[in-house]
Amino acid sequence: MKVAMLSPIAWRTPPTHYGPWENVVSLLTEGLVQRGVDVTLFATKDSKTRAKLVGVCPRGYEEDKDLLPKVWECLHISEVFERGNEFDLIHNHFDFLPLTYMNMTATPVVTTIHGFSSLRILPVYKKYDGRAYYVAISEADRNPQLHYIGTVHHGINLSQFHFQPESGDYLLFFGRVHHEKGTKECIEIARKTGMKLIIAGIIQDEDYFRHEVEPFLDNNHITYVGSAGPKKRDDLLGQAYALLHPINFDEPFGLSVVEAMACGTPVLAVNRGSMPEVINHGHTGFLVADADEMAQVIPRVREIDRRDCRRWVEKRFTVERMVDDYIHVYEKILAGENGNRKNSYQEV
Repeated sequence: MKVAMLSPIAWRTPPTHYGPWENVVSLLTEGLVQRGVDVTLFATKDSKTRAKLVGVCPRGYEEDKDLLPKVWECLHISEVFERGNEFDLIHNHFDFLPLTYMNMTATPVVTTIHGFSSLRILPVYKKYDGRAYYVAISEADRNPQLHYIGTVHHGINLSQFHFQPESGDYLLFFGRVHHEKGTKECIEIARKTGMKLIIAGIIQDEDYFRHEVEPFLDNNHITYVGSAGPKKRDDLLGQAYALLHPINFDEPFGLSVVEAMACGTPVLAVNRGSMPEVINHGHTGFLVADADEMAQVIPRVREIDRRDCRRWVEKRFTVERMVDDYIHVYEKILAGENGNRKNSYQEV
């Protein structure tokens, strides 16, 4: 089986710090290579992989502001589809834009929909529904107007996350500093409970950071430590009392939630989107209605056995399970290649 893996180019694959989609692409690519699948990774030129690497864009455009994103996105995507007939399958992780290139090749295209940034992008997915194959990353993120070949939850490399049997004394926010992720709410919870809060992640909304976060930073009770690479991420997640996830949107998946539990750290999350699929309520954390309830359940974190958090991830969210699921998807697509694609849609 020859697979063309199309990664985004906002960041390197795998990313050095932030880049959740690129991170998933890297884990899947390396896992497939380990299984003997012939993978060609289309990513930035500075990406690292054991697969064959094809790069057009020199580095991630979020890391080099001299690169005009649309120019390099077009060159990057066209490189895959101009060579499409060299492969048995193209796996698109680049959102909706590559679907508009599908007529350049007869090779089937499977698209992992990593979430809908807006319902305004839905017309593209609807146009190619039945010609492309769609994979959801959670049951909650399936759009009822589309057909899916299956749902594949993300997996993580457990060797990158070390279990910490003892909890620390601080609350942790880990993710994009943005209203959607609830950074402001984490600060409110820390002030209500009197617990220390560490904020880690890229600043995605500068105005939000300046008005809702920065005025409360004191480098003692509430601290912002920036984006965290693998080692720092492992330490921050593992040594926390709890990860706070007071989201203000329907989260499609939530990698940091799984990563925290892999370290043994319970997660408190607003019960929206995929959170009921990711968190085992009462056993690996708590699902709550809002930030006020989250503050109230902080003392109950002590009821959680940190070993249960690790076991939950080992059972459900490993990279090995993710690779198995995608191989199953690929086999179904290739088995139905000669038939009508809409009729070949089945659940994995």
